[in-house]
Parts: sequence; structure tokens; C-alpha cells
Amino acid sequence: MRGAQATSLEGLASRSPHRHHLIPLAWVLLAATIGVQIAFPLTGGGTLPLTVASVVLLASASTLHLAATRGVGAAVALVVIAGGGGLVAEAIGVSTGFPFGTYDYTDGLGIKVLGVPVLVPLAWIMMSWPALAVTRRLVGAMRLSGTSARVVTAFLGAYALTAWDVFLDPQMVDQGHWAWQFPDPSLPGVDDIPLTNFAGWLLVSFLMISILDRVIGTRSERFDDAVPVTAYLWTYFSSVMAHAVFFGRPTVALTGAVIMGVVALPLLVIEVRSLRSRRHGASV
Repeated sequence: MRGAQATSLEGLASRSPHRHHLIPLAWVLLAATIGVQIAFPLTGGGTLPLTVASVVLLASASTLHLAATRGVGAAVALVVIAGGGGLVAEAIGVSTGFPFGTYDYTDGLGIKVLGVPVLVPLAWIMMSWPALAVTRRLVGAMRLSGTSARVVTAFLGAYALTAWDVFLDPQMVDQGHWAWQFPDPSLPGVDDIPLTNFAGWLLVSFLMISILDRVIGTRSERFDDAVPVTAYLWTYFSSVMAHAVFFGRPTVALTGAVIMGVVALPLLVIEVRSLRSRRHGASV
């Protein structure tokens, strides 16, 4: 069943011969995202317009990139599974305290649906595809296949997505966008964010990445995934820099650098080696 589903999504992509014309637009959206995020430190951590622009631009880049490389069906799957699933998980979370812990959103992020700011499910969309894409690169480098690849992708992808929140949550709490009722115990160096939050992220991300991995085809040209890979690496290095230098959270920078670096640093090594290999092949 999974094979037929993936084949269908990939087939939709293959029937769109001009889809790769959308990839430059995805790059433009990613570049715009980076430009907006560079402005965050200049405003003490970001304003609502900057936050909206950053999330909308990167969510659009992720969705458009999937449409270009895997077909419209894959892009729709991302929106439904990551966006819809994220909304459901967050709505349950603010209502019951499960699975993240007890927290409340303020009005700082704008319009809400089911008690959840609209930007929040968009944030799940914007990083779910980069997390899955980089995980597939790492799993491919491990030369895993079949069931082993599926299992490792689900766990590692959940980790890759959750690791990003080590940077995100302190920034948003400091900006007053949400607050935790019971912020302890917390990760070393990441004050005011409970461990239950990251446990909930791992659970939701595991389910989300597992489903996305099954419905989004893996077949694409070799270098099609440079957009989500770049987005993930940019998020890592810029977040370390921002928290260390501009946001007054050096301990978050250190803890996040270690936790997210488990994914980002091996990924960087793989990408550098791939680039060198391509250059060597071109010179030959």
C-alpha cells in the first residue's frame, strides 16, 4: 500500500515536466526568510511582523519545494499532516496539558484557532520537511534500507525536529508569546522550558515524521533537496549565534549547539564531502 501511495505522489511529480522551474522560487523564499531572520537581533528578538514573515516565508519555501520535487500531492500531505497534525496536537496541549505540559498562548502571535495561534501550525510545516529531508540524507549515508531505514528515519527525524525547539521555545517565551505553568525540571542551560515540552515534541514529531516519510516519495534528482538542507543548517548556525550574542541566552546557545548539532554537524560533513566529490568529478 505504501509503495503504491509513494509511487502515486512521485508519478504526479513526474507528470509535471516544468515543476523544477519552481525551485528557484523556493530559493528566493528561503533567501527572504534568511533576510528577515537576520533582522531579528536588531529588534531585540523579533517583532510580530518579522515573526509572521519568517514563518510564512519558510513554510511557503518548504511547501513549494515539495511541490517542485515530489509533486503537488506531497505538498498537500505536508500541509495536512504537519499543519493539521500540529494544530490538533497544540489544541489538545493547551486544553489538557498533554503531551507538552501545562502552557498558555498569549495574544502576541495574533489570530487563534482552537486556542492556538495560526502561526504555530505554519511553524510545524516550515520545519517538518527540512527535518525529514536532512534525516534522509543521514540515513542514506548510513546505507540503511527497508524497515531499518524507516525506523531510524522516524526516530532520528523526531529528534531533528525536536532539537530545533531547544532554540525556539526560549526565544518565544522571552518574547512573551506563551508561558509555562510548571517550567521545572528543565534541560541544563535552558531555563523556564520544562522537560515535558521536549518529551511531547518527540512524541508528536515521531508520529508526524513517520507518516510523512511514508507518504512523501524519496525519488528525486540527486541534489533536489538543497533547499531544505540549507534551511536546516542555516537554522542551526543562526540560532546558535543569535542566542549566544544577541538574545542574552548563551547557555541556550551552548545546549542547543550540542543537541541540534548531533544532526547538523554530521549533515554538514556529508554536504561538504558531497560538494568536494562533485567538484572532483567535474574537474575529471
